[in-house]
Amino acid sequence: QVQLVESGGGLVHPGGSLSLSCVVSVKNSDYYAVGWFRQAPGKEREGVSCISTSTGSTWYADSVKDRFTISRDHVQNTALLQMNNLKPDDAGVYYCAVDSRYGGGPVLRWKGFRFNSWGRGTQVTISS
Repeated sequence: QVQLVESGGGLVHPGGSLSLSCVVSVKNSDYYAVGWFRQAPGKEREGVSCISTSTGSTWYADSVKDRFTISRDHVQNTALLQMNNLKPDDAGVYYCAVDSRYGGGPVLRWKGFRFNSWGRGTQVTISS
């Protein structure tokens, strides 16, 4: 069973920065991609960014390009999302997810991947 644990959310002013972290419990070879998704109240969950474990290729939603950066720490088996110049529309619960051969949770397809294992989420609040 895949377990994902997010951390790093919080309250920040518009224009501020936050860094989110996601620890993945399975080996690097057991998942194909790790991604970050967010969900604001009353809205559907949307893809923010993801990274391929095999190629290192990255993808971003248009709304966060040039402001967010996704990366992986292979040794710690952790995915990071650096968020800069945060805007009120960036607020929501941020979820880490993987496309894993062992995943058995709800499936959300994004950027060609099938994300099937999810963390519990971390809240990002943006307020002046």
